[in-house]
Amino acid sequence: MKAIPQQSDQPSDQFLQAEESAKFILSRSPLRPAVAVVLGSGLGAFADEMTEAVKINYGDIPHFSRSTAAGHAGQLVIGKVGAYPVATMQGRVHLYEGHSAAKSAFPMRVFGRMGVRAAILTNAAGGINLDYSQGGLVVIRDHINLMGQNPLVGQEDERFGPRFIDMTEVYSKAYRKIALDAAAQLGIKMPEGVYAALLGPSYETPAEIRYLRAIGADLVGMSTVPEVIVARQMKIKVLAISCVTNMAAGVVDAPLNHEEVLETGRRVAGQFKALLQAVIPRIAEDVA
Repeated sequence: MKAIPQQSDQPSDQFLQAEESAKFILSRSPLRPAVAVVLGSGLGAFADEMTEAVKINYGDIPHFSRSTAAGHAGQLVIGKVGAYPVATMQGRVHLYEGHSAAKSAFPMRVFGRMGVRAAILTNAAGGINLDYSQGGLVVIRDHINLMGQNPLVGQEDERFGPRFIDMTEVYSKAYRKIALDAAAQLGIKMPEGVYAALLGPSYETPAEIRYLRAIGADLVGMSTVPEVIVARQMKIKVLAISCVTNMAAGVVDAPLNHEEVLETGRRVAGQFKALLQAVIPRIAEDVA
C-alpha cells in the first residue's frame, strides 16, 4: 500500500500541500462546494444523509492527518444538502492528539484552495453559563483562545493572507442572525455565547471553570479556534455552533465522561440536522 505523504508544519510547504490535497479531493467528485461543514464529537450523522455523496477517508487524502478521537469518523464527504453542494468533515483532528495548531487547521487551508467561501463549524462543548442545559445548542459569537498555540505562528506565507488579521468580528454577524432566525422558526431555543478553547484532553477542574466564568466564557471545548483563525486569514466567513453535551465541572455534582458527550450528540441529532438544513441554503446563496 502506498504511503500517504504527511503534512508539514512549514507554511511555505503548506500552500503547495493544500493545493495538492484540494486537487485530490476535487478529482473525486464533480461537485464544487462553496460551503464547508465541520462536524464535532457525536454530530457526524448529518453527513450520512447528504445526496450524491462521495466519502473519502482522511488517511487517503495527501497531507491530511488522521482523526483518533472517539466519535469522529475521520472522513470527508462531498455531496448535496438540498440543491447545494457542501464539503463536510465527519470529525476533526485536535491539538490533544499531538498535532500543532497549524496541522489541526490544515483542512481549512484545503477548503480555501477548493474554493470554499463559508464554513459552518460545530463542536461538543461543556456548559459554563448556568442558563444553559445539557443538549442545548448555542451560536458562538466570540472566543477566548487559551490553547497556548496559534496556527499563524511561524514563517509568513502571504498566499494564505496577511499574518496580522483583525479579529473584531470573527464569527459573521450576518450568519449568526441566519442561524438564530432559523432556530426561532424551528422552535429551538438557541442563545449566543463565548467559547473558551483549552488544550485538553483532560476535562477542566471546578476551579478552572470558575475562572473561565469570571473572564466571560459561556462554553468550554478543545477545538474550533485554530480552524476559525485560519478561516479568518483566508477570508472564509464563519458560523460556529456548539452542542452543550455536558455541563462543565462543578456546575453539576457528577463526574464527566466522553461517552456522555457522544450520547448527548446522538440525542440532539434530529434537531441539529433540521437546523443545518435550514441554515445551509441561505449561507450557500450568500456565497454563490
